[in-house]
Amino acid sequence: MYKKMTRITCIAVFLSASTLLNATDLTKAYSMPDASKMIEKDLLKPAQKFTMPKECVSTDKDSLARGEYIFHNLNGKKAKATPPTGLAKFIEKKDKNGKVVKKPKQYGNCVACHNIEDAKGGGNIGPDLSNYKTIFMDTKVRDNAFVYQKIADARIDVPNTHMTINLTTGLFNEQEICDLTSYIVSEKK
Repeated sequence: MYKKMTRITCIAVFLSASTLLNATDLTKAYSMPDASKMIEKDLLKPAQKFTMPKECVSTDKDSLARGEYIFHNLNGKKAKATPPTGLAKFIEKKDKNGKVVKKPKQYGNCVACHNIEDAKGGGNIGPDLSNYKTIFMDTKVRDNAFVYQKIADARIDVPNTHMTINLTTGLFNEQEICDLTSYIVSEKK
């Protein structure tokens, strides 16, 4: 039995070796992009500290409406209702050929992780933002600049956060961060 097994093993090794010798090198048959450049493009910039613009936080109804809309929507294509003044469901960008194309505007979908008054979402991953004004702002535990920074780039004080990096990545602009900050720190009815 041992000799038979040895013979079978030798035959298997011979067949494997001859198959390898006759194998065709297919690496030239398809393109092999430089993955390091692709990865580099996807890497996040380092955490960034931002200074909140003067007059950023507002009780203006349009600012609050924009903040609420951004908080509760994922993107323009799937966004509920008509965006308030100052927001659009789609933005125009030029592609690499210079042609103008419409792309859905990416919103926050904050409600997927955070609970807040009138929320319709997951709301159990990030901190609960319900009654934020009463709990944190009125007691002076936090200020507007803290909220602005958390939305802009939360990695400043929590390096391994799962929160989106909004201003550093350009997902939102300063005004949109201000509108979100205004909404979160506002008195909800």
